[in-house]
Amino acid sequence: MEPTLTRLFLLVIFGVGLVAQFVTPVGDALADKVYLGGALLTVVGYVLYAEVQRLNAAHTVRVEAELSLDAMVRRLEGEVQRLNALMGPKAGELVTLRELEHEFLEALETRRGVQLMAMGFTGETMATPLIHILQGLSRNPLRTVSLRVLVPDFTQSIEIPGRLGPDGKATDAPEFRAQLWNKIMGFERDLKVQVGRMAAAERGTLSVEFRVLHISPSTKLYFINDDAVYEGMYDKVDLRPSPWPAESPSSSTSVIESQLLDLVGHDALLTRWSAGNGDPDRSIILRRRQLFETLWIAARTLPA
Repeated sequence: MEPTLTRLFLLVIFGVGLVAQFVTPVGDALADKVYLGGALLTVVGYVLYAEVQRLNAAHTVRVEAELSLDAMVRRLEGEVQRLNALMGPKAGELVTLRELEHEFLEALETRRGVQLMAMGFTGETMATPLIHILQGLSRNPLRTVSLRVLVPDFTQSIEIPGRLGPDGKATDAPEFRAQLWNKIMGFERDLKVQVGRMAAAERGTLSVEFRVLHISPSTKLYFINDDAVYEGMYDKVDLRPSPWPAESPSSSTSVIESQLLDLVGHDALLTRWSAGNGDPDRSIILRRRQLFETLWIAARTLPA
């Protein structure tokens, strides 16, 4: 209402001034009205001041609206993270391999770049489900997947896994090592087959690398970028009859002598640590990642 009245008032003043230019009595009457000019300037100044205030107020309202919207977005992001944390496994919670496979799939479908790393026995618990996941991914030529797997070097003598000797002590089992080695070579081959299949189906770019280190398997680790790590143990010893003859055929064969000493962990529960759960989890992920990278650098590529 106020801006409208002000415009009408100024229009009237303009009209009077215009009439004064052509009507002498009116012009003479206004010529002596020195205070009227000052008053008019005051009115004009007020109008300008009011307009500046209006613009400032509008700018302030816009800034406040933007800040309020930004705060709302932050609250929504925090709520989404909280809900995700509630829906997913909790920090340090024991989970199954099925939940790990689900997170593999989710990461591969929702992220453009994914780094998957694993340290284990033969790589079977990662390779087998991952091959099926890779074959079922949606089309995304921009997707990049890096897979690194660290396994024991079964080309060298090792006691665990191995064989129980006549004295009940662990000894090397060359035939068993050869069987495990063939498994590793097969998993590597099957995963590398997916490199060409993913490219042909425009599902993305895949790189696969296996390395070996002369260590006995005891801990299994699975990494998804720097966001999560699953860790578990080969916590079960499997003693079973060996299909191969004892190392010393001349000696009397006993039950102990013909037993293989194997480790089992395919059904072991895993502990999950997630960066979304805060600093304690992120610290654990960093330490596990440093362990893996140290061993990875010390390891050698998979020999033919």
